[in-house]
Order: sequence, then C-alpha cells, then structure tokens
Amino acid sequence: MAVQMDQRVDPERRERLLAIVDEIGPAFRERAPRYDREASFPFENFDDLREAGFYGLCIPTRYGGLGASFADYMHVGAAIGAYCPMTALTFNMHTQTVLWTGLAADDLDMDDAARAAHEAVRVELYRRIIEEGALQSQPLSEGIAQGATRGFATTATRVDGGYRINGRKIFASLSGAATDYNITCVETSEDEVLFLAVSADDPGVEIVGDWDPLGMRGTVSRTLLFHDAFAPDSAVLLPPGIYNQLAERWPYVYMTLTPAYMGLTRAVIDFVQDYLSSQAPPGITSRRDVPQKQQGWAELQIMYERSRALFDRVVEEAQVDPTPEMLRRALAATYTVMETAPAVASLAIRTCGGLSLLKEMRLEQHYRDARCGSTMLPWSAEVCLDRLGRHAIFDDAG
Repeated sequence: MAVQMDQRVDPERRERLLAIVDEIGPAFRERAPRYDREASFPFENFDDLREAGFYGLCIPTRYGGLGASFADYMHVGAAIGAYCPMTALTFNMHTQTVLWTGLAADDLDMDDAARAAHEAVRVELYRRIIEEGALQSQPLSEGIAQGATRGFATTATRVDGGYRINGRKIFASLSGAATDYNITCVETSEDEVLFLAVSADDPGVEIVGDWDPLGMRGTVSRTLLFHDAFAPDSAVLLPPGIYNQLAERWPYVYMTLTPAYMGLTRAVIDFVQDYLSSQAPPGITSRRDVPQKQQGWAELQIMYERSRALFDRVVEEAQVDPTPEMLRRALAATYTVMETAPAVASLAIRTCGGLSLLKEMRLEQHYRDARCGSTMLPWSAEVCLDRLGRHAIFDDAG
C-alpha cells in the first residue's frame, strides 16, 4: 500500500526557498574558484546550507523539515547551481537519500510490516539530519554497468543484527565529508538489491585514490572501499525489494543531477551578459557593438531557453508511474540539459574572446565543469540515447 502525500504546488514556499538561495548564493560564488583550484570540498557552503535548514529541505514538515516537493528541490538545485555548480551537485547526493526514503517511498507499495519498519528507519535518519547535521552521500557507481538496477559487485552478507559489506564505489562524492555512505549492493543469499547506509566512521570503510579531475573538482569524488564494513538492520534505508520498484516507478530520481547543470548554464549566460555589457576602455569599440558578438549572444539565449523550457516541463509533471511519453521527455530533458551546458560554455568562450580563457575569468571554470555532466550515471548521455533510440519501436523499451 502506498501512502498519500501532500505534494501540492505551493508557489509561496518555493519563492521563500529561492529567496534563501539568493541570500547565501553570492558567498558560494565567491568561494568557488578556491574550491576548484584546491579540489577541496565546499565545507563553508554546507555550513550555510545547514544553517538555512536546507539539510532538511525535502524532509516533510511533520518530521521537522522544510517540506519541499520534488519540483521545489529541482528548482532550488538549479538556483544553487547558478552560484556554485559543485555545491549543487554534492548537495544533490545528500538530498537524494531524503527523496528516496521520503516522498518517493511513500508512493511505492509496501506491506504493513515493511511500511512500519521503514517509518522507524527514516524517523531516526531525519532526526540525525536535522538535529545532528548528518550529511548523506549516495555513491552508486561501480563502473561495471550502465543500468540503475544491475551491475553491482558490492555485496551485503547477512549476519546477526545486520549485514557485512564488501566491495567498492567509484566517484563517491563527499568522500571524507559525509557522515554516511548510502549505497546499493546485492544481498548474497537473496540476490536482491539493497539500499543501505554505512557509517563513514566504520573501520571497514577506506577512501583511496587521488582527486585531480577536469571539472567539478569540489565534489571530491574519490573511491570508497568496503572491507567487512557493518550496516545494522536500522541502516537499511529501503525495505528489501523496494529499490527495484523505485527505479521502475519513480525514475525521475535519476535526473536530479540535472539542476546543477541547468544552474551552470544560467551562470554562463549571466557571465556573458555582464562581460559584453561592461564598459570598454576609451578609444576601443565596445564588445556589445560587435555584430559577431551580438549573434553569439542571441544564440546563447536561445540555447538556454530551449533547455530550460524542457527542464521546467518535465520537473512540473514528475510523478510516480509516469507514462511512456513522460519518461521519454525525462530522458530527453536530461540529455538536453547535460549536452547544452558544454555547448553553451563553448560558444560563450568564442563569443567573449580570448580573455575569457584566463583562469581569472569564471568562464574558464564553467567550461571545465560543464564537460562533466554527460558522463554521469545512471542517466548519462549514452544511456539516454540508448533508451530513446529504442523508445516506442522495440517491445522492451521503457
């Protein structure tokens, strides 16, 4: 049985949340070059997010959270991304756990026993997030397969009181910063996918590898190794068998990486507008008076508006059990946002000219960050194209 949640559109709530982002966002923007240069985690930004109550952004109000809907979160994430895409991307990893265990889980079918057990687990999870500032990481990738429900080599072996976890997760954002690592793994005796939490303090958790990537450097997404780490029964964040139901019935949870890149695209647009509008030195033709730059600026606005329009439509129609056409739009929106961001950044550099290549210019960082989105699983550009390429013309297409 599913639980009926009140997820009505509340424009005033969303406006309040977006206003908070505009209050704390300028500091994010100022700090971003340092996080990028050092490849360091944005701890100060997360302090600000916690102070604003955003750790509980999507926790329902009855648990003490802010009660944001899925659509609220997507718009808030894009707003954060316009100030610091790295922060938006890492904040998504925290909020994903809340979305999965909260509003998405309430739409899924569970028997009474499973529902009661899940309620007890999330009550404690939400308490720790709100009262203790427990920061959640959600590393899923292992580099084995593209799908959301297959290709897991990380195992959970049943023992007294919980599970022993062995395996690894790659590109584990918030590594070294999170309180908990919430992972997918295969239960060895049942061959069933579990979603459970492993404490970052567990002696069986090891963080390995360097972190010196092209872009999104502040995510600090190193590799996690699990050597007989322990996850108690109270850390099973979704009842056994529910993860696959989530993947099939609430697929929108896999497009929550897109707000960071939607916001990044907005940041590029804002940069170009400011750059072209700036006063030229005496005797030099103003940049905005150059026809080629005017044309580039026009094209950039069109690209952004196309991407934003599709993003907005899909976000507002997101729900449990989408129709095939709704799922098609979600995949198309994810692909469009992720591919438009680097295209806009590239055209922006050509439009602004050679000075924009300098590291002192924010556009250089935006260009590198934008290159990363299309590779991100589970809905990478390749996965979106594969699924869209089979949509409505193959019987097994979803």
